[in-house]
Amino acid sequence: MTTFPNSPRLIKGGIVLLDPTTSAVLRVIALQYNPDTLTRTLQVQAVGGEGDRLEALRLKGPPNETIKLDAEIDATDQLEFPDKNRTTAQMGIFPQLAALETIVYPKSAELRSANGLAQSGTLEISPAESSLTLFVWSKTRILPVRVTEFSITEEAFDAALNPIRAKISLGMRVLSVNDLGFSHKGGNLFMAHLQNKEQLARLTQAAPLSALGITGAP
Repeated sequence: MTTFPNSPRLIKGGIVLLDPTTSAVLRVIALQYNPDTLTRTLQVQAVGGEGDRLEALRLKGPPNETIKLDAEIDATDQLEFPDKNRTTAQMGIFPQLAALETIVYPKSAELRSANGLAQSGTLEISPAESSLTLFVWSKTRILPVRVTEFSITEEAFDAALNPIRAKISLGMRVLSVNDLGFSHKGGNLFMAHLQNKEQLARLTQAAPLSALGITGAP
């Protein structure tokens, strides 16, 4: 953290969990340190197969976008002042890891409920619906996502074997209106993101054809 009073406030990236029905904020998880890199891959959703002349220029929907990042969690600074950070002193970074890990777990109450229904003879049990997960990377990128990859490398431990430093690797797939529909909160957020992307594209100054060494379209 900088000590200069006029330095801009550092904005952190992170994850927000929303109730999928009411859109109420259930949890906000800010990354302790912003990753140095963010890898995004867009898989184009073209219509038809190779050689299909009638569909060569058509798109059947938004591309499938995946995001990958590596983040760090480190309790070293908090452990210097254990009286002010009792939870960290007692448990290390277990709570921070648990906050991230429970994103990909169904709730224990839902598992018990499903087991109760199965024991009572219910033939068809609907899978539990998870929270709506938003990946927030500045106010211009708020994306509904599904966590698809999650790995944790615990690198250091205290005397009680609580982890005190770890690296997190997250892989996420952006959920579009193809996944959620236009009426879903996540679908609305995706459309807002797409419209913002289109506005940003219009801010880019178009290059003249001469920059490509031609004077007109062939």
